[in-house]
Amino acid sequence: MESFLHTKWISTAASIWIQCTGGASYTFGIYSSILKSSQSYDQSTLDTVSVFKDIGANVGILSGLLYSTVTARRSGLLSGPWVVLVTGAVQCFVGYFFIWASVVGLIGQPPVPVMCLFMLLAAHAQTFFNTVNVVSGVQNFQSFSGTIVGIMKGFLGLSGALLIQVYNTICQGDPTTFILILAITPTLVSLSLMPFVKIHGTTSVSDKKHLNGFSYIALIVAAYLMVIIIFENVFVLPSWAQIVTFVFLLALLASPFGIAFKAYGDSGWSSLETSCLMYDPKPMPPTEYDEVQEQGEYGEIRGEPDQGKSIALSSDVNLLDDQDDIVFDLSKAMLTADFWLLFIAMICGMGSGLATINNISQIGESLGYSTVERSSLVALWSIWNFLGRFGAGFLSDILLHKGWARPSFMVITLATLTFGHLIVASGFPGNLYIGSIVVGICYGSQWSLMPTITAEIFGVRHMGTIFNTIAIASPIGSYIFSVRIIGYIYDKVATGEDKSCYGTRCFMISFFIMASVALLGFLVAFVLFIRTRKFYGGIVVQRLGRS
Repeated sequence: MESFLHTKWISTAASIWIQCTGGASYTFGIYSSILKSSQSYDQSTLDTVSVFKDIGANVGILSGLLYSTVTARRSGLLSGPWVVLVTGAVQCFVGYFFIWASVVGLIGQPPVPVMCLFMLLAAHAQTFFNTVNVVSGVQNFQSFSGTIVGIMKGFLGLSGALLIQVYNTICQGDPTTFILILAITPTLVSLSLMPFVKIHGTTSVSDKKHLNGFSYIALIVAAYLMVIIIFENVFVLPSWAQIVTFVFLLALLASPFGIAFKAYGDSGWSSLETSCLMYDPKPMPPTEYDEVQEQGEYGEIRGEPDQGKSIALSSDVNLLDDQDDIVFDLSKAMLTADFWLLFIAMICGMGSGLATINNISQIGESLGYSTVERSSLVALWSIWNFLGRFGAGFLSDILLHKGWARPSFMVITLATLTFGHLIVASGFPGNLYIGSIVVGICYGSQWSLMPTITAEIFGVRHMGTIFNTIAIASPIGSYIFSVRIIGYIYDKVATGEDKSCYGTRCFMISFFIMASVALLGFLVAFVLFIRTRKFYGGIVVQRLGRS
C-alpha cells in the first residue's frame, strides 16, 4: 500500500492549495490605483503595465517546456514537477517584492519598461504553478480530465477572492502591504507543498466519487466567499468578525486533505487500483475518425494541403503513444487548422474577458460606484470566474461521456459573452454587477475548456507546452482591447488634470467593439465544433468508454 503522503490524492490536495494562492494577478484591481498614483501613470500607461501582467500570467511556453523536460527524466536531482514550482516561486517573490519596493519608495521610481519587467516576472510565476497542477492532474485522472481541470482552474479562479480576504483581514485596506503579501504568500505555500505534487500512474474505480468530493468543497468555498463579500458590502464588519470568518475559511480550505485521507483509506480496501499504462492492449476498432485521417482531412490547413496530409497520414506512427492516445508535439499541432481556430477563439474570449477585469475598477469609478463596491466587484469576479472554470469542466465531462462534443460548450459560452459585453456597455444602474457575472462565467469557462480540448485533440504528452502556447492569445487580446481600444478611447474623452473620465461615454464604445469581437469568437468556435464532431464521436468517446 502506498504511503498516504505519496498518493495522487495528497498530490491533488497540495495542488489545490497552490492554486488557491497562485492567482495573484487577478487582484490587480486592488492595488492598481496606488500603483498609478505612486508612479504618476496615466490610464494608457497603467494598461500597458497590466498587459505585461497578462503576458506573464498567460505566456507559459517556458513552463510547459520545463515541465516536459523535468518530468521526462526518470531520476536525477533536477527531475520532477518540484523544479517547475521552485522556478515559479522565485519569480513570484522577486517580481512582487520590487513592485512593493517601488511603491513605498524603497528604490527609486523605475522607468515604465522596468516596472513592466517586474510585473511580467511576478505574473509569470502563475504559469509555472498552473502548468504543474493542471498537467499532473490530467495525468493522474485521464478518464476525468475535464473534471480535474475544472477543479484546478476553479480554485485558481477563486484565488483572487481568497487573497482579497487576506487583504481585508490582515492589510486592513492598505494596498501597499498587500503587494508585499503577494510576494510572500504564494512563494511560501508552493515551496512548502512542492514535495507532495507528483505524477502517479494509477486509476481506481472510486476516482470519480472522490473527485466529486473536491468539487463539493470548491462549491462550498465559493458560496462562503460570496456570502462574506456581500456582507462586507452591506455591513461594516469589526476586526474580530473578519478574523473569525477568515479562520473558518482556512478550515474549509483544509478539507481537501480530509478527502485525500478518505480516498487513501478506500484504496486500501480495494485491489482494483492498476496502472494507467496497462490499458487493454487490443487495438481499437476502426472509427469514422480513422477514415477521415486516412483521407488527410483532419489537421489539414487550407492552402497547405501537403503539410496537413503528411501529418494525418503519419498518425499511425507518430501521433499515438503507448496509451493508444493521440500525440502531437507543438510543431505538429501548429500545422493544424484546429490549433489556430482555438487560438483565434481565445483571443476573442479570453482577451476581451481579461480586458474587462483589468479595467473593472476604473469602469466602476467612471459610473459612480463607491470604493467598497469596486472592491466587491473585483472580489466577486473571482467567484464568477470560478463558476465558469469549474462548471464548464464538470458539466462538459458529464455530457462528454454521453456523446456531446466539448467544443459545443465553447460555442455557447462565447455567444453568451457577447451579451455580457453589451450589458457592460449599456451603463444602466447596477449594470456592472450583472455584466461582471456574465462576462466572468464565460471568461472562466474558456480557461477550463481550452486545456481540456487541447489534451483531447493533441494528446496529453505535450499538453503543457501546447495549451500554454494557445494561452498566449489571452495577453494578445488583452493588449489589443485594454491598450489600443479601452485605454486609447478613455484617454481621448478624459478631462481635467487627473486625466479622469466620468459617465457611460468612457467605456461604451469600447465594449460595443468587444461584443463584436466575442461574436467573431463564437463563429470561429462553431467552425471548430463542426470540424471535430467526428473526432469526438469516435476516438474520445471510445477511449473514455474503455476506462
